[in-house]
Amino acid sequence: MTQTRVMKDTLATSPRVVALNGASLVAEAIRQTDPDVVAAYPITPQTILMEAFSQMVADGRVRTELVTVESEHAAMSVLIGACAAGARVQSATSGAGLAFMWELLWCASGMRLPIVMHLVSRSLSAPLNILGDHSDVMGARDTGWVQLFAEDGQEAYDNALQAVRIAEHPEVLLPVMSAQDGFSISHSVERAEVLPDELVRSFIGTYAPAHSLLDIERPATFGANDDRQFFALHKRQQYEAMERALGVVSAVGQEYGDLTGRSYGLLEAYRLKDAELAVVLMGSAAGAARAAVDKLRAARVPAGLLKLRLYRPFPAAAVAQALAGKRAVAALDRSAIFGAQGGALFLDVCSALATHGAAPRMLSYVYGLGGRDTVPSHVEQVFRDLEAVAREEPALPAQRFLGLD
Repeated sequence: MTQTRVMKDTLATSPRVVALNGASLVAEAIRQTDPDVVAAYPITPQTILMEAFSQMVADGRVRTELVTVESEHAAMSVLIGACAAGARVQSATSGAGLAFMWELLWCASGMRLPIVMHLVSRSLSAPLNILGDHSDVMGARDTGWVQLFAEDGQEAYDNALQAVRIAEHPEVLLPVMSAQDGFSISHSVERAEVLPDELVRSFIGTYAPAHSLLDIERPATFGANDDRQFFALHKRQQYEAMERALGVVSAVGQEYGDLTGRSYGLLEAYRLKDAELAVVLMGSAAGAARAAVDKLRAARVPAGLLKLRLYRPFPAAAVAQALAGKRAVAALDRSAIFGAQGGALFLDVCSALATHGAAPRMLSYVYGLGGRDTVPSHVEQVFRDLEAVAREEPALPAQRFLGLD
């Protein structure tokens, strides 16, 4: 083999280093996975993602049938029909667009269709706000979709590729929602590695559905009307598929790590092993939290961070194990649940700790609503509150808003 051939082979299997925003990185991931059908409707801040992908379609860089529909409800309807017919399908949306799909989110998961949805997460009205928070994704947390969260553009790209494998795994066969924070990730340009097309296609493989509406040799029923005898049984099967997804997400993340050097699990601990005080969160605020942990560690405060990558199914056992022995824990939610005793993540963490025999003092915070900035000093305040709670000083309110007077 000549030196020139060696160099060409190396280039063919090496990642490209690019400077792109998170939305464009995910558009590139969609192109590389070469879905049969993509149906979408524009909505801020998702719009730039589908604009980038539609340009790829127009330029002939991907064979996808792009269906530009009249609404997000129609988009999910197209995806359900195409996926039931045996196609590999994907879409993207944000905020009110996801809310408009709400009825059909249940249909997609109940029919066990491996649809991949790229969510550029944002607030819900009113008041009208188009900036990034987790109101939309948390509103869909109980619809039966696997939910992944990204911290940055690189993780959004990596999650987009892994989502295809997770959804189509025969032990799962559930739709996957891969979320990135609106604007703070979707519109922020950063350095990232993009894999060669051949490597991506080798990783995701060919989709071969076990059942298809178009398979006249093996007819199957889709979207059946269940009576009281069978409905609960089918929901039990969904529940069990979600439980199996925990192992599949871990296995796919490890395989991806073997391929790229970037391994992914259910969660990521930062300086947590010997910590006495811990913060739990998801998404782009993890960077600010790490900076706060480092500053406090320099001041001999035993602080640590637990970042969740997988939110549904909730990795309760892994969370409880990671937080075992902590004196006080705060869960930070980028959405509000009105009338509850804390945010959605807070309630899930409390449940995980209670059911697995751990009972540290707990605090709940809402942060970053409507795109409001969250900086390291805000997280430092959380740790100061945790220090007070760990000393058993008077209890703080069950629900606190971070960074607000």
